[in-house]
Amino acid sequence: MYYIIALKTFILYFYIIICYRIMGKKEVGQLSIIDLIVSILIAELAAMSIEETDRSIFISLLPIAVLVIIQIMLSYISLKSNSFKKFIDGNPQVIINKGKVNFKQMQKTRYSLDDLISQLREKGIKNLNDVNYAVLENNGKLSIFTDNNIYPMPIIVDGVIDIDTIRNMNKDLKWVYRILNKNNIRLEDVFYAFYTKEKTFIIKKNEIN
Repeated sequence: MYYIIALKTFILYFYIIICYRIMGKKEVGQLSIIDLIVSILIAELAAMSIEETDRSIFISLLPIAVLVIIQIMLSYISLKSNSFKKFIDGNPQVIINKGKVNFKQMQKTRYSLDDLISQLREKGIKNLNDVNYAVLENNGKLSIFTDNNIYPMPIIVDGVIDIDTIRNMNKDLKWVYRILNKNNIRLEDVFYAFYTKEKTFIIKKNEIN
């Protein structure tokens, strides 16, 4: 029985390494919701296979392979569809905007003031007044930008205008289209556009091919 457990552990160890290499993950902190779910299910399937010595290891290998395929397919769809990506992962949320705490946004995301202060302390920031922008990322981490490090506001991602961002900037769609017309660029041709230091930077899709 012990050699079966050892053999299953050995096989599953290298099999899961291969699976994660295929999925292209680096750190646990970078996992999206889909990736986290897949990781938990893979861990459960591996544990069940090791514990049940009378059960064939291939019964666990197959569903793990299916999970990896599902994850790759969803990741591909997310790359092609910004709306699908937002539905699955959500959007980064601006918690502090120009030095002001957005309590309404914190309530929507169920992010407490204690959470904010705790994460600021982890970054070595003792005073809220020292923060110009703070963004709650999709993985739960807080990105902090002080007065000397201006936050780049993403206004267009893969041809789609980020409405939440331009609202936080107190801008509107007319402002975005004026910039596009000024640069003679169509919205659908924009891969990424961001606003920082009172300037707009645009990366076109044909520039990344």
